[in-house]
Amino acid sequence: MTRLYGDAVDDAAEVRRRADEPEQFLWRERLYLVRAVQGHWMESGGWWCTGVTRAALSGESDAGAGNSNAPSGIVDDGEREFWRVEAGAGRLDDTGVFDLCFDWSHGRWTVVRVQD
Repeated sequence: MTRLYGDAVDDAAEVRRRADEPEQFLWRERLYLVRAVQGHWMESGGWWCTGVTRAALSGESDAGAGNSNAPSGIVDDGEREFWRVEAGAGRLDDTGVFDLCFDWSHGRWTVVRVQD
């Protein structure tokens, strides 16, 4: 069964890394030990939606792109790093597959998907 968890407030997680990979995480007051990393990927947000980028794509000058949401040269593209891990809440506990997400813009981890 797959469950999606989208509310970052309720599903915040604390993640400890080793060699740049998740080693364990605390979620919903339970400590999960990562047994295997099944996948790792990055996603970026709508960097193409800024005024500067729209102007460049439409052939306008930078002067006409003053409606950018970010200061010149700085683009908050909503980059997020995902780790799909197999983890369990103890040595004898059954494992599940968890998608952990680190939001680089906000500096926080969340659990976004659980397959148990």
